[in-house]
Amino acid sequence: MPRTAVSYSPLVANGHLTSPAGTTIDATLVTNGVVINAADPERTVLRVTNTAASAKTVTVRAGTGSQSWMAGSGDYVQSVGANTGSEFLGPFTSARFQQKGSKLHVDFESGFVGTITVLRLPKVGL
Repeated sequence: MPRTAVSYSPLVANGHLTSPAGTTIDATLVTNGVVINAADPERTVLRVTNTAASAKTVTVRAGTGSQSWMAGSGDYVQSVGANTGSEFLGPFTSARFQQKGSKLHVDFESGFVGTITVLRLPKVGL
């Protein structure tokens, strides 16, 4: 099955973003994983909540192809505590995590329930 695409919620320079609800992490997302298309890893932050009764892990997959020359450092795996508020992950290094086609891949441990929100940091000039 193809990964489920999750879109960015862009943070606003010199402004605000009302906290987005996020995308529900359900059995489909756990089975198929998430893809973030047109990813800009250095400006990507994930907000992940875990409402399961036990800690679960979220994994940002190491990239593939020549653009990911640091992929040998492996996946980034983060435990998210049971019934937590929000955990923030990132920003990420494209040389390690960018997939072919400017994508990021995120996977969840079996039994993970909660939400994921993909935030894009703004470019801020002087």
